[in-house]
Amino acid sequence: RQAPVIKAVDLFEAIEQGKVKAIWIMGTNPAVSLPNADQVVRSLKQCPLVVVSDCMAHTDTVALANVRLPATGWSEKNGTVTNSERRISRQRSLLPPSGEAKPDWWIISEVAKRMGYEQAFSYDHPYEIFKEHAELSGFENNGSRAFDISQLQDLDLKSYDALKPQQWPVTDAAPYGTARLFADGKFFTPSGKAQFITVDPHDPLQQPCDEMPFVMNTGRIRDQWHT
Repeated sequence: RQAPVIKAVDLFEAIEQGKVKAIWIMGTNPAVSLPNADQVVRSLKQCPLVVVSDCMAHTDTVALANVRLPATGWSEKNGTVTNSERRISRQRSLLPPSGEAKPDWWIISEVAKRMGYEQAFSYDHPYEIFKEHAELSGFENNGSRAFDISQLQDLDLKSYDALKPQQWPVTDAAPYGTARLFADGKFFTPSGKAQFITVDPHDPLQQPCDEMPFVMNTGRIRDQWHT
């Protein structure tokens, strides 16, 4: 039975309450990046099993891990990356992995095999994972989901290595990708029409004043995300 999904911030409260006994953190540093950092650190200290996969040996979160798994860094990775405009780009490694570092997919597969799921995780190359990902995107889709790259499920290794950036969906009807979603005026709703929802605006809990004149907001830049 699938357990209810717990959001990231709520997850550490659940750990502190003893509802979650093990956590595997990959490529992020919640002891610094999440709100209420003191609670995050406190919960990780009392969690029975904390596994961290990261390319950085020394972070606040890695310091709290029971098991540390060295992962490959950006320039060592081989696979694909999808950005916020739906563009899938082939990522090719520039450097060999450092020391004992391994790709994330390899780490997950090896752990799964040791848990008895070898048949489901018998991957030897990220290309095999991409093909399965592409095939599943079209499974029972029938035009009901925007994400569909099923046109790419039959790529051979040579074609995968030469894959050029393209925007999903990539289907039989759009074999070279889709630059703009909903340009045909059809939406993924029962009526096929766009649905607009009215919302009531809420003022901030505290308005700027002479004593506290500043408003702090967070953001992202191209080369920096979280920590």
